[in-house]
Amino acid sequence: MPTIRTLLAHPEERRPSPPAPRADLFRVFGAGIGVFAVGLVVTLVLHLTGRDSLESMGICGTGMVLGVLGLLWARRHR
Repeated sequence: MPTIRTLLAHPEERRPSPPAPRADLFRVFGAGIGVFAVGLVVTLVLHLTGRDSLESMGICGTGMVLGVLGLLWARRHR
């Protein structure tokens, strides 16, 4: 068994890395967008009752926009 020092000095002697697992990015981004949408509704209700600021709604809206951009990226890089 090679030592850590040997592996750091000669990385080509390591075992090959296993392949990356495949993930359905549409489900991942869709779940994230859904969570941010729920957060947006909650912060909207809190804002209407005077208990929250606009900043949290902006954060949720930004999360949704980034999720949509992620969906577009995932579609392009299938």
